[in-house]
Amino acid sequence: MRIGVDTGGTFTDVLALGRDGALVAVKVPSTPRDPAEAVLAAVLVAADGAQPVEVVHSTTVGTNALLERRGGPTVLVTTAGFEDVIELGRQARRALYALHPVKAEPLVPSEARIGVRERVAAGGRALESPILDGLAERVRASGARSIAICLLHAYQNPEHERLIARELEPLGLPLSLSSDVLPLEREYERTSTTVIDAYLQPVVAPYLARLERELGARLRVMQSNGGATVAEGAARHPVRTVLSGPAAGVVGALEVARAAAIADVITLDMGGTSTDVALLAGGRAAIAEEAEVAGCPIQLPMIAVHTVGAGGGSIAWRDEGGALKVGPRSAGADPGPAAYGRGGELPTVTDANLVLGRLLAEPIAGGAVTLDEARARAAIGALAARIGRGVEEAAEDVVAVADAVMARAIKAISVDRGVDPAGFALLPFGGAGGLHACAVARELEMTRLVVPPSPGLLCAYGALCADAIHDFARTLYADAGAALDAEALDGEFAALEADAARALDAEDVPSHRRALERTCALRYRGQSFELTVAAEGDLVAAFHAAHEARYGYALPGRPVELVAARLRAVGRAEPVAPLSSARESPPRESPAAPARRAIRWRGGALDAAVVRRASLTPGARLDGPALIVEYSATTFLDPGARAQVLDSGALLVTLE
Repeated sequence: MRIGVDTGGTFTDVLALGRDGALVAVKVPSTPRDPAEAVLAAVLVAADGAQPVEVVHSTTVGTNALLERRGGPTVLVTTAGFEDVIELGRQARRALYALHPVKAEPLVPSEARIGVRERVAAGGRALESPILDGLAERVRASGARSIAICLLHAYQNPEHERLIARELEPLGLPLSLSSDVLPLEREYERTSTTVIDAYLQPVVAPYLARLERELGARLRVMQSNGGATVAEGAARHPVRTVLSGPAAGVVGALEVARAAAIADVITLDMGGTSTDVALLAGGRAAIAEEAEVAGCPIQLPMIAVHTVGAGGGSIAWRDEGGALKVGPRSAGADPGPAAYGRGGELPTVTDANLVLGRLLAEPIAGGAVTLDEARARAAIGALAARIGRGVEEAAEDVVAVADAVMARAIKAISVDRGVDPAGFALLPFGGAGGLHACAVARELEMTRLVVPPSPGLLCAYGALCADAIHDFARTLYADAGAALDAEALDGEFAALEADAARALDAEDVPSHRRALERTCALRYRGQSFELTVAAEGDLVAAFHAAHEARYGYALPGRPVELVAARLRAVGRAEPVAPLSSARESPPRESPAAPARRAIRWRGGALDAAVVRRASLTPGARLDGPALIVEYSATTFLDPGARAQVLDSGALLVTLE
């Protein structure tokens, strides 16, 4: 038995793939104080007495530790004179017009940054050996629980970092070396990434070790790049798991889009705490080489995901100017929205949807939670009194604000990059995505939706489907024109491929399921940042084309330089049954749903059909207004929306 697990802010989802190829689904409330508790409980139910062989986990433990600044105290060892790089950052101002900007505190305070006299030239030649006298004692006295080592030019020559690591190993603390984490130039981004890696180790490593021990199965963890790796590797470099959850959702969305034969989609993953959006063009997810999480830059290959604080549990509030806001604060899983009846009293998006009639006041998540309309109405009513609106009007306002926040997020990954979202299909998932998809799509002039079966389980499904993926890079500076030494470049790739082979060996990936993707990072001479192109054919011509596509112009007469060789090693996963085959565990009969109900929409009442999704077979058609209700989510079809069930089980919705 193989199991996929996704821990969200509100629910923990499990999909178990048994020997018979069938998928078993379990959904339980998350346990924020101890995420492992919900994971272990859900896996126990899904396994139903069988012993799992492998569990693939998309986790938010590292993300939350970074957001909430709950990592381990870390000491930074760096080249003398560069101790404050992590605080100085770059010249860019995050808030151009803020009169009193607030800068995030660095993960390592100034007193925990230690400068070591050493020097390596930019070309890699060692000039001055590190002076290590008293270093171990200073680190011990700092009270740190982990150590980040980042020297100025270690990306060219890692020997001095390794000398320092050997000196500090007897302390028994986790070590993160920049030459292992990110062997590329730019001292600020490299320092930040290495510090995050060290900062998360004391939190993530024990969590994964406990899970693997108590599960009694091989544990693999989703990474930000959309691939999974063994728990040992994830614990050693937890910075690679910071976008673990959103990446799993994108992998699942790719599978759904392929089954529906739709190549260009924009994902809308609306969970309990936040919404993640991503652009998938030509059947591939865009990969970013850098992202910022909780004010901290991370320079690693990761799926390009944009996150906003607009989830089902996001709290609605009024700011100092009287404007209605939604999020980023969330009611989470404990106490959750007011409708959950667990002590929450603040109005949330879920409460607003319940008041508007777009959710049924019935048990959800396998009966773990029963929605209480009276509590939801009381919470929204308190907000309505503050903003001078009626209860239903306030609920519509809350939903409209959440829709606008999500639409802006999609514009950030499409319109802001020169892509018209109208040419894409919107793929909503997560427990709340289907409730808002029609409104968000109309805001962006999108005319098609693809709603996957069991939308609330798609992240767990993505984890189950994920390939083993490892990214490697090596810095090198060379003329990318006619003078490029192709043999030397092949030598660099050969060294990277040897590293890739060892990584895939550790994953037990057979040779027939392995694939390698070579790329090169290039830039015009004098530029500070580069673009990545496939390492084949005419690199210069490919770079000019990529530059034209990204920035709208190219400079054919300007010299192009090669900055880095990159390699992606992929171990293809075994095929997984379609998500439409998933069945609930323990099985239970759905309560009888009314055939029709009144729904509030655009200031008036609609008479909407209520349909259990399980009753819809391939080829079935349904016109809005309608509510499509299922185990993990509810989908709202507004007037003018027409749905057809595809052979894959997905709903193809067209909007007038």
